[in-house]
Amino acid sequence: MSTQTWDETRVRALHDDLVSLYEPVDRTAEHGADPTAEPGEGVRQLVTTILSQNVADENTRRASEALFDRYDDFAAIEAADHEELKETIRVAGLPDQKAARIQRALTAIREETGGAYSLAFLDAMATDDAKDWLTEIKGVGPKTASVVLNFHFGKPTMAVDTHVERVSKRFGLVPESASNERAHEVLGEQVPDELIYPLHVLLIRHGRENCSARGADCDNPVCETYCECEYC
Repeated sequence: MSTQTWDETRVRALHDDLVSLYEPVDRTAEHGADPTAEPGEGVRQLVTTILSQNVADENTRRASEALFDRYDDFAAIEAADHEELKETIRVAGLPDQKAARIQRALTAIREETGGAYSLAFLDAMATDDAKDWLTEIKGVGPKTASVVLNFHFGKPTMAVDTHVERVSKRFGLVPESASNERAHEVLGEQVPDELIYPLHVLLIRHGRENCSARGADCDNPVCETYCECEYC
């Protein structure tokens, strides 16, 4: 782990160096809706993000397709037989827990809005309040909330998945002993708002292509500058 002190200047330099190693992040080309999209798009993203918890992207895609092919709308998903819903999304793993989380989330949204399946009300809320509302739903943690708020609403919330957490700790952005929840807090404080989305994408790419969990390939200028992990 790097022993360098991090400040805004160094965070911006890391972003620029990652851009040089890979390419600039074009938000419009990445996944995620926008606040002006159909009202249900935010809900769909929340449901899909719950499905994605602790599972590969391909299995998330398959489970999401199966879910939305089987049920006509969110009301049908909320009212679905739990065992049937479990089987529908089984490919995503943890089907019992994820089925319950999805139905709890849909119930919370419907009750909050008075019957609509829309997260549009979050757009007018302060970022911390919106994140608190989502994480009050059992099974919706800071990563899931941050994905929805940043990707759909453009709010400055850093989603810390396994790649972001691993790379951030190896670079010393986040203390090695920090929990995932604490990592969200630290990166939220350190990263300038306008860099949260692109740096999230770039850290994931670096984690996938170079800074893997085992046998990392540190023969690149970013690792040479920022990392002092066991593979460097």
